[in-house]
Amino acid sequence: MTALAGLWYRRGGWGWLLAPLGLLFAAVAGRRRRVLQCRYQGRPFAAPVVVVGNLSVGGTGKTPLLMALAQRLSARGRRPGIVSRGYGGKPGPTPVLVTPAHLPAVVGDEPRLIAQTTGCPVVVCADRRAAVDWLLANCDCDLVLSDDGLQHYRLHRDFEIAVLDGERGLGNGRCLPAGPLREPPGRLAEVDAVVVNGGDYRAPVAALRMALRPVAFRHLASGRHYPAGLLPPEWGKDGRVHAVAGIGNPERLRATLETLGVNADLRALPDHHALSAADLRFPDALPVVITAKDAVKCERLADPRLWVLEVVAELTAEDWEKLLGQIDGLIGKTHSTR
Repeated sequence: MTALAGLWYRRGGWGWLLAPLGLLFAAVAGRRRRVLQCRYQGRPFAAPVVVVGNLSVGGTGKTPLLMALAQRLSARGRRPGIVSRGYGGKPGPTPVLVTPAHLPAVVGDEPRLIAQTTGCPVVVCADRRAAVDWLLANCDCDLVLSDDGLQHYRLHRDFEIAVLDGERGLGNGRCLPAGPLREPPGRLAEVDAVVVNGGDYRAPVAALRMALRPVAFRHLASGRHYPAGLLPPEWGKDGRVHAVAGIGNPERLRATLETLGVNADLRALPDHHALSAADLRFPDALPVVITAKDAVKCERLADPRLWVLEVVAELTAEDWEKLLGQIDGLIGKTHSTR
């Protein structure tokens, strides 16, 4: 996968040899979408469903955006609930309401983080339609946010948000395995909102700009917080740390730490990797910085060297108002009770 990713995000090379497979993938994906949309789109739930997803494999920042959306909608008096496939866990056919007692290995790391951060009900299930039905039947929600699922066409949706990585964009613009895309770039013209996370990538359609702003360093074992602009005093003056990331784009953690004056030696792991004590072992006593997504998998390790870099998704006040206003407008419209 690493070798392929290198081809996906640079020009030239032998990647063009895979182009026919990419075209075949796009054709099959398009046919599948048409069949499933005919069957399921137009069968709304009792509350509107907003999908926050992406076209590319790997991390784009969709989960931080979803968490910020949930928090801001709650502050406006809305009652959002969240559904997820529970990728990285072992969700079964029966919907599960995520609680602090659930291990990420069971419900997935992102659902645990979302529930912990937002306080909203989060339901995981391999069948997102079943998850939405259970959520609306058992929780007091007037809106459903789907973490990922842009290509899950068995799920009726009322609003689609596609999140793009502003550093890597759409790569070479080809579909898997010739490129990083699950659907052709033209799909962006059909979603309701496109959000570009960081970087200077210019999307082929009108887009909102987002940034992941670092806000604090949190000591995992004690819970102590320091503002992101102030390095914890026990780190020493040189700001040298190890960084470990099992996320879609691990390099983003190192780059963010650099902006804070931290010299990080990065250990990149696969997305949703189940971190173990061995993954966090180094031959020195330097601090080890991890992401909030990885932190939910390290709570039981009790390693005093672990620090979590907390970030929040930020849009301009104008863009937040535009996006939240569109979603607000969905609530109260007639929906079936299925």
